Amino acid sequence: MKKRIKIVIFVGYDCNNRCKFCINHDKRSFPVKTTQEVVREIYLAKKKKADCLELIGGESTIRPDFLHFIRIAKKLGIPDIVTATNGRMFSDMEFAARAVKSGLGTIIFSIHGHNAKLHDSLTQSSGSFKELIQGIKNLRTIGFGNINGNTTVVRQNMKRVKDIAEIYAKFKIRNVEYIFVDPSYGGAYNNFEEYVPKISDAAGYMKQALETGLKSGFNQWKVRYVPLCHFKGYEGQISETNERKLFLTEHWAPDFINLDVIGSRKTSARRKTAKCRGCSLYSQCEGIWIEYLRRRGDSELKKATR
Repeated sequence: MKKRIKIVIFVGYDCNNRCKFCINHDKRSFPVKTTQEVVREIYLAKKKKADCLELIGGESTIRPDFLHFIRIAKKLGIPDIVTATNGRMFSDMEFAARAVKSGLGTIIFSIHGHNAKLHDSLTQSSGSFKELIQGIKNLRTIGFGNINGNTTVVRQNMKRVKDIAEIYAKFKIRNVEYIFVDPSYGGAYNNFEEYVPKISDAAGYMKQALETGLKSGFNQWKVRYVPLCHFKGYEGQISETNERKLFLTEHWAPDFINLDVIGSRKTSARRKTAKCRGCSLYSQCEGIWIEYLRRRGDSELKKATR
């Protein structure tokens, strides 16, 4: 199978939320890309024959030129135009309709709490939960179907991941990722013990979320950034396994360019340890965050047997 080329353009780190655990927590003061810079990168993505173009931030939708970018990508004929978003801008029906009309093909909503109290406490933005839910409703009202979701799993929401899953099921969101928080840098690095759960604790709740999806008929719900020894029996619902099969992914950010996102995780971000040797899932697994191992060691890792 020919892999799809996926280009992820970070337009800048400005955001109308202030998520406590955000990996870009310390980058808010970085200059955003100019309109001309982003447009140039969209043309370059087309030149590289991108099958999928994803615009992210920060929060890409708060830029006044966001729809301009979507229209250009659409005009160039890039097949799949995606944004990952906190969803707040889509609470404006006019904006939601214009985004869809401009050519936005997939929208990934980030839901970090099962209610306003939890979600807003993590985003540090009052009203953010209400707005994102309204955004989903608005898109459904205008007949837009390709809504995906993601949830970053941290200490504060770990036990509520199943309840968040019920929200995804309610809105019939067919593709969801439950993402174990990345502590490599940013908010979770700065306050590791406050936000990073033990993987041995989080895994059970994340599997409950996957089960909620399966019971609702959604087999495309996945987990990301987890050691597979804690997810034996769910090998078909691992994001990285799917990604390796389907995509060649590049990240173009204001402060870095990563031309091999999938390969770089193995060399610079995640590790397996001697304890993993002999595990039946060894070849499929990318291990766990290096920073996690540095802080907590590998005592939670366990060999899976066939």
